[in-house]
Amino acid sequence: MRLCSLQSVQTHVAIGEPLAFSVRDANRQLLLARGQVIHDAAQLDELFQRGALVEISELTHAIQPQRRAARPPSTAQLPGEWARLGNEARRTLVAPADHLVAGIDKLTDDLLRLIDHAPGVALAQVLRQGDGHYGVSHSIHAATACQAAARFLGWSPAEQRRAFQAALTMNVSMIDLQARLSTQVSPPTTLQREAIQQHPRLSAELLEKAGITDPLWLEAVAQHHELPDGSGYPLGLTDVSELASLLRFADVYTARLSARANRPAMSAQQAGRELHLMADASPLAAGLIKAFGVFPPGSLVRLASGELGLVVGNGDKAYHPVVATLTDARGEPRLSPLRRDTSRQGLAVVALASPQSLPMRLSDERIAELIAE
Repeated sequence: MRLCSLQSVQTHVAIGEPLAFSVRDANRQLLLARGQVIHDAAQLDELFQRGALVEISELTHAIQPQRRAARPPSTAQLPGEWARLGNEARRTLVAPADHLVAGIDKLTDDLLRLIDHAPGVALAQVLRQGDGHYGVSHSIHAATACQAAARFLGWSPAEQRRAFQAALTMNVSMIDLQARLSTQVSPPTTLQREAIQQHPRLSAELLEKAGITDPLWLEAVAQHHELPDGSGYPLGLTDVSELASLLRFADVYTARLSARANRPAMSAQQAGRELHLMADASPLAAGLIKAFGVFPPGSLVRLASGELGLVVGNGDKAYHPVVATLTDARGEPRLSPLRRDTSRQGLAVVALASPQSLPMRLSDERIAELIAE
């Protein structure tokens, strides 16, 4: 049972009206059942002083009926939905502590719904990494990567959600600093290095203060830069949780896919190769790499046939993705893309291609349509 403080979600309490969720004391014993009424501000203050708690899943269920009934977005709307949730994430991750828990749960539900609706498009969002606030976009990309890896590894839905939320919040104490560092050519200053060194501890403390009580979530955030050999930070631990290790791998992998002021973005092949070498054959890192594939959806590739195309899905083997060809063998645009099984003779992927090599411009909406077909 994951709980948050009643005070952190007080905006969802209306004095004199039936509660939409039950309220428990610090020992998790029931104080008020759903439907009972808090009669006045004095009673509410007394509950705050007693450290009253609310079950997060019950809260989420209570405050989001309209989103559960909402229609899924059309394929053409997916890029706009990702952009909208990026803006929502920015507001959520810098919100005051007393609004953070409810905001994270709402954001998690919205993002996971979008991922479940079109998982290939979600992986393409991580791979293609458009413009925006780097600290926010990196949080979303790392969370998406963690959830994809957890699903590939066969973790339960609850474990996948915890992995997603832990990755989404692991850098919550330095969101704006991350954005500055992504465009900063000079080395970090002394103050910036100190903030980087302490951000796992500070992020975990901020989450706990906000009302996060899940010990595995908090532990993973606090340990996500620790290494089994003791060379990590901030404490130099050697006993590192499995979830913390997955967060670290997702953090590294998705950061490599993003361009910085002092280096270009890596391809998924390069990022996967670096992660494999760094992870020393960890099954967690292998699961993350396999979840994306050597050529993740959204990759532009050249086939042995001479055709250029967009990877729209993983095939039976890592080097044999499904490709929607956008040109013919002479490089002329196709009116209707053809789907190619690149395991077939003469259709193997022979190279990555750049957007500049295409004779047409692919909009985000068109990319989503091709992947989601």
